[in-house]
Amino acid sequence: MSVHVIEDRLAEYKCETIQDQENALAEIYQEIVLSALSRTDFYKYAAFQGGTCLRILYGLNRFSEDLDFVLKSPNSHFEWQEYLNNIVLEFKSYGIHIEVKDRSINQNVVKKAFIKDSSIGQVLSLQHKRDQGKKIQIKLEVDTTPPSESTYENKYLLFPFSFAVVCQDLPSLFASKSHALMCREYVKGRDWYDFIWYVRKKVRPNYKLLSSAINQMGPWQNKNVVVDKKWYVSKMSEKMHLIKWEDAKQDVSRFLKVSDQEGLKVWSQDFFLELLEAISE
Repeated sequence: MSVHVIEDRLAEYKCETIQDQENALAEIYQEIVLSALSRTDFYKYAAFQGGTCLRILYGLNRFSEDLDFVLKSPNSHFEWQEYLNNIVLEFKSYGIHIEVKDRSINQNVVKKAFIKDSSIGQVLSLQHKRDQGKKIQIKLEVDTTPPSESTYENKYLLFPFSFAVVCQDLPSLFASKSHALMCREYVKGRDWYDFIWYVRKKVRPNYKLLSSAINQMGPWQNKNVVVDKKWYVSKMSEKMHLIKWEDAKQDVSRFLKVSDQEGLKVWSQDFFLELLEAISE
């Protein structure tokens, strides 16, 4: 492998700003992590999910920060360390020496790890000058006690080589995102950007998975709620009435290219309620 593989990949992004370049570099690192995991047995036990999954595997038009995974079956003994060792070796093959830290806490169901690198500006020839001390940081999370009823599929990537990734399918991804939208206690505009994408693609949530998720964690925990379309539309409508849409726009804007930020102007309660009607039909 050669660092020139990364330089060629970066050139494909046609970065217009420093922020574009930072987002592109992070995404390239994310793809290398996914490829490193494909060399192990990781996807036998876990599946890719979340906004970065939607971005890299399904073409969502925004960048994302973290790599989120879910185990296919509960396993409280899952550990990142073996996989982190493989990730370090993968980056080393490109001449990049990353820092890895396992931040998992034994009693926590979500196991976390971090990848950091501050050497990229010394290794790559970059179009936009960046702060030499600035680090690329990627957080890895895996849910070790996942809700039931998730469904999966194989997707394929061609960079940095051809490999397969196991991920949640779109209805399950939408269900997981809907769980976050309903239960998150703070505004995350990226979630609502993804909601628009799902509606535009005519994806409908996996209601069985969403039922399992909301009964496992959140304000409906252990209440034996069975989610259907009517319940979903009602609760999402309530949530939309509570959102501060200016805060939501501010959160997502840095993950979009300048040319893609025009669409944020229409974000409002009425806009999202109209989108919700498409699901109720």
